[in-house]
Amino acid sequence: MAVPKRKTSKARRDKRRAQHGIDGPKVNVCPACGAPTRPHHVCPTCKTYKGREIQPLTTPAP
Repeated sequence: MAVPKRKTSKARRDKRRAQHGIDGPKVNVCPACGAPTRPHHVCPTCKTYKGREIQPLTTPAP
């Protein structure tokens, strides 16, 4: 069975854990209205996507 020969120091342990940070959500600006939107999503304020007007679904999505 593999067992470490030496104790891992706090500095070495914390250097490894420094890569596990959480990033905030990415935010783009809507070209039509200038509101902040998530990438690849319809703008919640003006209902446009890539400069095109998007119609809401008439039937509920499955």
